[in-house]
Amino acid sequence: MPITSVHLSPAASASDGPPPLVGLPCCTRVVGDIPIHWVGDKYVRAVSEAAGAVPLLLPALAERLAVADVVARLDGLLLTGSRSNVEPHHYEGEASQPGTLHDPERDALTLPLIRTAIGAGLPVLAICRGIQELNVALGGTLYQRVHEIAGRLDHRAPEGDVARRYAHSAHVVALTPGGLLERLAGGRELVVNSLHSQGIDRLAPDLAVEAEAPDGQIEAVRHAAADFVLGVQWHPEYRVMENPFSRALFAAFGAACRARAARRGRA
Repeated sequence: MPITSVHLSPAASASDGPPPLVGLPCCTRVVGDIPIHWVGDKYVRAVSEAAGAVPLLLPALAERLAVADVVARLDGLLLTGSRSNVEPHHYEGEASQPGTLHDPERDALTLPLIRTAIGAGLPVLAICRGIQELNVALGGTLYQRVHEIAGRLDHRAPEGDVARRYAHSAHVVALTPGGLLERLAGGRELVVNSLHSQGIDRLAPDLAVEAEAPDGQIEAVRHAAADFVLGVQWHPEYRVMENPFSRALFAAFGAACRARAARRGRA
């Protein structure tokens, strides 16, 4: 489906019934001396404005949340990016270098949540850290520092403010012929931003490659047996309404979530 054919209408979700509920797992951080659970505004707005869904923030309280009960209440799951990296013990990796930022509370929530969500047929869209979590949750491994791998590009963000880091054009990605992203883009290539040091090494058995960077780094994946489980390494949520492909991606995710809601009798 070419991206020019996608039309987002606020009335569409209303005519189809109540908007679907999309869960967004929180990161944790201490700001000053106050522990917080948080999700970036751009993800919340992308789910609301481009997917036509209600974003529901899921606190990183794995010990108090039964993931099966959470999934039963959702119509979709969006896994956000973050400056933290998945702890390497989850994929039998070597210890991280000193100073690497981790978020064990988020890992404890998202990894079992991903497996339960996929098992229940929930649509999943995973972004940046999210694609890494998706790969690890399903049995894959990660490079901790892609820029130190021979022959790989430096995929880290450029220095500067938010606009400089997120709006830059980093490199082209080649889309897999016949894949979902090729159908959404209406072509074989996209130019994307890039803000990561960690990336997919060994691909999980149930995942298929949807896009690659010029250096061979996996940039997007889909679950081969699921209706809609997709991960991208770049950040389509940034200024989502200004980018035709990003709008199409979130519109497709929203449509999958509405279909899920209809199947379970919410629509």
